[in-house]
Amino acid sequence: MQAFTYESRPGRVVFGEGSLKGVAEEVRRLGLERVVVVSGAELRPLADEVAGLIGQTCAGVIAEAVMHTPVAVTEAVLMQVQRLEADGLVAIGGGSSIGLAKAVALRTDLPQIAIPTTYAGSEMTPVIGETKDGAKVTQTTPKVLPEVVIYDANLTLGLAVGISVTSGINAIAHAVEALYARDRNPIIDLMAREGIRALFEALPTIAGNPADRAARAKAQYGAWMCGMCLAGAGMALHHKLCHTLGGSYGLPHAETHTVILPHALAYNAPAVPEAMAALRLATGSDDPALALQELSRKAGGPVRLSDLGLAEADIDGAVERALANPYWNPRPLEAGPLRETLRRAFAGEAPVSP
Repeated sequence: MQAFTYESRPGRVVFGEGSLKGVAEEVRRLGLERVVVVSGAELRPLADEVAGLIGQTCAGVIAEAVMHTPVAVTEAVLMQVQRLEADGLVAIGGGSSIGLAKAVALRTDLPQIAIPTTYAGSEMTPVIGETKDGAKVTQTTPKVLPEVVIYDANLTLGLAVGISVTSGINAIAHAVEALYARDRNPIIDLMAREGIRALFEALPTIAGNPADRAARAKAQYGAWMCGMCLAGAGMALHHKLCHTLGGSYGLPHAETHTVILPHALAYNAPAVPEAMAALRLATGSDDPALALQELSRKAGGPVRLSDLGLAEADIDGAVERALANPYWNPRPLEAGPLRETLRRAFAGEAPVSP
């Protein structure tokens, strides 16, 4: 067996339908007395509900999270957190809400409770990406890893099918890249295969019946596994392209992951035969890259960057930015094949290895 190092991440996970009701107990377990609830504006009613469950221990609600975690927003929220004399954070929402809480924790070391309402998996990782001056920069530090994560499938029942599918494929991306990461190991491989399998089973069911509680719980479970993969292994071409397109061109986060993943996987496929074999089993398809694209297409999700706001004239600049400070990748990055990869993603063509 290969030699490897596996570093487990601390944290407590509370999983199950109705588990949100225990949020006050989790606050008490951490010994917190003045927590601030963080969310986006669209989730303000849910954030207020969480504040009510916490009771007198809640010092306030800040519903200002936005996509890509801009540093300017974080700095403004940080001033409010300090003014409220908060000693902890409760984030409820998708990657934007959890990302904002992480960004505040990075600067203050405040403990966090994360309550995800999508399937992106950010809540399980010590990774944070922040946007400033048109660029998105990521870093990995235990300071941003939530102390507690509460998974309650009831919170996802109202999640639109489109967002369910794109956030689920966003989670799958973490596991796909973990299968061929430079620091992959057998434990991560197990979680990656299990997470991908669970989401491939759950997402089509959710697309056909959004109220299916069993499918919603399975999707949360898959997102948890995939998030653990990102927590324990590195990123490669897929995440670099998504961070470039999101940070520099303002493309929506989960939708960009959904469009790019099949094409980034196809780019790397010739260099990662073991990962492709695992993905064939996890997806039940002889062509995992195409299966990922079809998963989105059949559920009405995006398959073209052109539909997300990228202009064809932006492709060359995106290639240059991705090559300027690349992440490690199992296949060497070359401008020509990379441009063809983005062109196919722009047009929504089938993923192939250029």
